[in-house]
Amino acid sequence: MPRILIAAGGTVGHVAPALAVADELRALGADVAFAGTPNRIEAELVPAHGYPFHPFRVSGIPRRIGLDTVRAVGRGAAAPVACSRIIAAVRPDAVFGAGGYVAGPMLAAAKRHRIPSALSEADARLGWANRLAAPLVDRVFLAFPIAGREPPRYLVTGRPVDRAFVETTREQGRAALGYGADERIVVAFGGSLGAGPINDALRGAYDDGVPPGQRVVLVTGRGKQRVGTPPERFDELEFTREMPALLAAADVVVARSGGSVYEVAAAGRAAILVPWAGAADDHQTLNARPFAAAGAAIVLPDASLTAAGLREAIDRVLGDAERRAGMEVAMRGLARPDAAREMADVLLDLAGRR
Repeated sequence: MPRILIAAGGTVGHVAPALAVADELRALGADVAFAGTPNRIEAELVPAHGYPFHPFRVSGIPRRIGLDTVRAVGRGAAAPVACSRIIAAVRPDAVFGAGGYVAGPMLAAAKRHRIPSALSEADARLGWANRLAAPLVDRVFLAFPIAGREPPRYLVTGRPVDRAFVETTREQGRAALGYGADERIVVAFGGSLGAGPINDALRGAYDDGVPPGQRVVLVTGRGKQRVGTPPERFDELEFTREMPALLAAADVVVARSGGSVYEVAAAGRAAILVPWAGAADDHQTLNARPFAAAGAAIVLPDASLTAAGLREAIDRVLGDAERRAGMEVAMRGLARPDAAREMADVLLDLAGRR
């Protein structure tokens, strides 16, 4: 039985795709273990999914120089040693770095131990950590085509998503969440950490109330719920484990255009994308372009996002059933529902499928 070690962490955006790949690996007969930090979301999600979890300490390097920078550099220097100990305990046949600062030290340790490895990039431009790690690995999985990054080292697979995003129907999603079959439902989220500009704009868009027959569901991010009582039929959640059902239930989704855009695509939902202006190298704008070009999404720049502009875009989609149906078809056309299985197959090939 091949053994695969996955390093993933920091945010749900890194952990959820890694879990989707792990599920496919397990279905194909592999033994899967995870490594990550002990105090971030991976320490909660990975054991909850039934996978062994090996913690080690590492943190991202802050953009502003200070004491936290010194601490982060110190952890980064020690992390490959800790990762070597994990590799010695797990004895993997292949290592998979699922992006973010957790992956780099593990991939460096895998290179030192001469273990085949791969990493994934969720955006339309390689992040700096992945640019540093790419020479260490045998394969790099890309969510989007990137100029100059060609096979065999670079493979465009899309971003892995849980099969539930593909398979949950609108009817099933609404029944699971208790929403009416005839309600027009707006779902907004900004990733696991939330997005203040989206939260503020959506609240402002409905400060005079939600129209009859509509429901607005905002996933705010932990600690970002409003003070006071929201309007009727305006539901606020700090966090939810029911994202597949929530996206399936939606008529239109308002979201950032990070890696989670592939979850929206897998669900086949019309979208209003608000690329985060602070994203490195403006990669979220690049992520949004193919969805806008295909007619699957409306793109609103983060810097000019307003309550009035967001409400107008939402009403445009909700008020035109034919356009909305076309956006849904275009979204499904851009989905990569088999990304996790493709990655699992490559990882097993690297591991020798023994």
